[in-house]
Amino acid sequence: MSKTWDAIIIGGGAAGLFCAGVAGQLGKKVLVIDHASVLGEKIRISGGGRCNFTNLHSGPANFLSLNPHFVKSALAGYPTAEFIKLIQSYRIAYHEKHQGQLFCDDSAKQVVEMLMSECSRGNVTIRHPLAVESISQEGSQWLVKTHNGIEKSHAVVMATGGLPVPAIGATAYSLDIAKQFGLDVVEPRPALVPLSFTADTFGNLSDLAGLSVPIGIASGVKGARYGACRFNEDVLITHKGLSGPAILQASSYWIEGEPIRIDWLANVGQSGSARCDEIFNNDEHRLKLTETVLASVMPQRLAKAFAEQSKLNGRKWVEVSKKDRQALKELLTNWSVKPAGTLGWKKAEVMLGGVSTKDLDGQTMMSRKHPGLYFIGECVDVTGHLGGHNFQWAWASGFACAKSL
Repeated sequence: MSKTWDAIIIGGGAAGLFCAGVAGQLGKKVLVIDHASVLGEKIRISGGGRCNFTNLHSGPANFLSLNPHFVKSALAGYPTAEFIKLIQSYRIAYHEKHQGQLFCDDSAKQVVEMLMSECSRGNVTIRHPLAVESISQEGSQWLVKTHNGIEKSHAVVMATGGLPVPAIGATAYSLDIAKQFGLDVVEPRPALVPLSFTADTFGNLSDLAGLSVPIGIASGVKGARYGACRFNEDVLITHKGLSGPAILQASSYWIEGEPIRIDWLANVGQSGSARCDEIFNNDEHRLKLTETVLASVMPQRLAKAFAEQSKLNGRKWVEVSKKDRQALKELLTNWSVKPAGTLGWKKAEVMLGGVSTKDLDGQTMMSRKHPGLYFIGECVDVTGHLGGHNFQWAWASGFACAKSL
């Protein structure tokens, strides 16, 4: 107990390690404590093992929060370009995969190793596996008790992440500490997660498991907790329901009991609706079967399923009335289906909700009620879209915190 740390960071994930490295290199005496035997596991498994470490277009519009303005200061203080410079300084090869998403060419382990090296450069002390038993305040100092004794610090940084992927040790510890010290917590729920459906709402699409299709998807309700959204992405049909980037994006906005709406023809050529009109009104198709006409704009298996659902399978296009064609077009471009739920924390990539931003200073990530108590990363009520935005929040919030310690 003779040494007093400038900061004790609870959690050795993306936000915690990055914050520690920056603070250490700024001359702070930093201790990182984590209960896991291996640090950075969520980084290692992310992006299919290649870590989608940021996004070229990451900005405030890519985040959900009850206070959408909260992220602006931290993101401006540490934009995407700064993390890319760090990646480049370690000669980590990377590539842009889709819509600004940046991945390691080789392995996500390179990002973990880089963060550990940054901590080493800052003379950061890391202790793990070591569980925190309690956190308390004594005057202007913070006391962190473990089975190895009590550590004193001028600041405590909570960086234990959220509830997704419990198999690698995810906990709600940061939220528990927030509640202990009287901070509000926005009720958490799984986000960027596949959706499940009942047999009666999903119909014969369950027979198409494994099929991936580009779609447009709308989810959420204007005026609701996080509003509404529309994305153009791929959907993956599974035995349990729907997954893929489109569904993961929509899940963050989805409200239980409400439907999602899918436009199966959203990617039919660049002309969009004009191309759809051409297909549905084109007499050149008159002698073709309905499922054959649909197969010109979507996978054959899906075309057959929708023809059957509309009871138009086996009928030539010329035999389909104008009214039935319009009904079919409406079905395909505004397919409404009500999810039964999500696949839960085991399949979720991130957590929606968390420590309320109204209780935190957006420039420093410090509690407004308790000077010296910080919350960074996923445990805060800030959730990014799919595609590297959540990692960028980890870097940006960690940097903002480190600069203020």
